Amino acid sequence: MPSFDIVCKLDLQEVDNAVNQTERELAQRFDFRNVKTEVRRDDAVLHVHSADEFKVRAAVEILRERLAKRQVPLKALDEKPIEPGPAGTAKQEIVLQQGIATDKAREIVKLVKEAKLKVQAAIQADQVRVTGKKRDDLQAVMALLRGQDLGIAMQFTNFRD
Repeated sequence: MPSFDIVCKLDLQEVDNAVNQTERELAQRFDFRNVKTEVRRDDAVLHVHSADEFKVRAAVEILRERLAKRQVPLKALDEKPIEPGPAGTAKQEIVLQQGIATDKAREIVKLVKEAKLKVQAAIQADQVRVTGKKRDDLQAVMALLRGQDLGIAMQFTNFRD
């Protein structure tokens, strides 16, 4: 029986490469000379720390550009507000979404059921598996979900015929 999985996964190696490119560009830019600006990744969180709020915003913008060039979906970034740090500095955390949250998975299942296609959607841990008898029905579900803005970066993997 044909099936596929709906997942939200990021290539962390590409994220690391984008962070390294951002660090290199910040070291070269004139407006960041003699300013300690740091961009680093801890597990699924990116930390941006700089001298003031303006510099943090500029560093995050450079980071977004580098991530986009490396085909990392920007929808998978959950940017927290910029917080003041010690001695007038500023910092921001950006959480990387890994896996589909249960409430989003329920929303996906609901959308699939409302489409009245002959498929079944089941939540499995941090992904959603869709099965059906016809490949065309599965492709219709993919097209339906691509057309929706659910606020997460979805990938369709493990397509079995």
